[in-house]
Amino acid sequence: MGGVFGVCSNNECVTDLFFGTDYHSHLGTQHGGMAVYDGRFFYRTTHNIENTPFRSQLESEIGNLKGKIGLGSISDNDPQPVVLRSRIGTFAIATVGHISNAEQLTQKLISDNNAHFTELKEGQTNITEIVASLICTKGSIADGILYAQSVIEGSITMLVCADDGIYAMRDKMGRTPLSIGRKDGAHCISFESFAFINLGYESCYELGPGEVVFLRANSIESIAKPRDEMRICAFLWTYYGYPTSEYEGINVESMRYECGRSLAAQDEANGAFPKTDCVAGVPDSGTPYAIGYATQSGVPFARPLIKYTPTWPRSFMPQDETIRSFIARMKLIPVDSLISQKSLLLVEDSIVRGTQMRGITDFLYARVVQELHIRPACPPIMFNCKFLNFTRSVSENELISRQAVNDLEGVENCTDLSGYTEFGSQRYNNMVDTIRQKLNLTTLEYLSLDGLLDSIGLDRCNLCTYCWSGKE
Repeated sequence: MGGVFGVCSNNECVTDLFFGTDYHSHLGTQHGGMAVYDGRFFYRTTHNIENTPFRSQLESEIGNLKGKIGLGSISDNDPQPVVLRSRIGTFAIATVGHISNAEQLTQKLISDNNAHFTELKEGQTNITEIVASLICTKGSIADGILYAQSVIEGSITMLVCADDGIYAMRDKMGRTPLSIGRKDGAHCISFESFAFINLGYESCYELGPGEVVFLRANSIESIAKPRDEMRICAFLWTYYGYPTSEYEGINVESMRYECGRSLAAQDEANGAFPKTDCVAGVPDSGTPYAIGYATQSGVPFARPLIKYTPTWPRSFMPQDETIRSFIARMKLIPVDSLISQKSLLLVEDSIVRGTQMRGITDFLYARVVQELHIRPACPPIMFNCKFLNFTRSVSENELISRQAVNDLEGVENCTDLSGYTEFGSQRYNNMVDTIRQKLNLTTLEYLSLDGLLDSIGLDRCNLCTYCWSGKE
């Protein structure tokens, strides 16, 4: 996914910018960077952070950056921020999102305006460069931002540093968030609402879907009002969001406790409540769900798996499946006295390809676990995300749910999914049982979509559930 952070201050902004950007490191591990404006020039630095964290890569460069306005980025995709000199001025830009019509926009820009782009791996184009070029087709930064918003398909949230301030635009369907913080002599704008708390800012405003504002140190100017329709990504609460974050007033950690309680209540109502020695979360993101499950069920909470994080990157990031599996295994250290000859119920935030879960189950059976019950805290993922691209699967057939459907239907790429997304239907139950057998589990029960949405608590029409339901 990725995250962005910006600061407008009457004083030097670099320290706030550095730490505010660093607080987004959980959202991406490919690239990190900052751009700062000193009133005359932009100072920009970007680094690959796949093997070294953002803070370690950029901390030594803080002293070389000077300015009162700046923005930073953590990205899963392209190097950011981008600084561009154009006919409407010099500006810096950072984005979060996925442009589904990127190739069409690129070809049109090249054809109409003689634009050019840096070619990345596999012939891809930096989507932030595409957005910057779209902005430059109009007579002002503000008009260019609104034009880009109107022609981009998919999702895009952006920060643009120009005109002695920062333009901030939330995706037109609000799939990703933006929050404004305020303190004496400064404003900040952030993807994650918690990122500015320790810097002395107080939360003062959350942008609505499609809203555009212009920030200065002492003012917030409205450029475009928020739209009525919203589809914020429900997976933010399920996995990506940091526990201290809030989106639309709903705290991530509290939602995950509620989700765990819903899982336990669902098991009890469906007669699927197993007899286990303890409830545990697959660390770290599964832990709050397990606490909620244990609270509701009365089964003791324990930690039979301890995550060792100081030297290992997030395991889903490497493109090579073998490396992903190796890292996932190396990060988890067993507590044998809580595993051997025990019946365990493990709660996980989600199962995507199933590769890591299969590695965990093999690992636990090798430690002589007696029974293994898995409870994902969301429904089966049936579709690749086309708005934020968080699943990172090359093909939907990589998803373990789609593999199960293909096995049941006897085809390589089944497109008739009727019934498979309907919780409790015969097709759904057959799919879940096939996944259970693939992962060699004692029992497997996913949380229903209704249970997930009730745990978030927002109006359902305001939440994007495409990856589970296929409905936008």
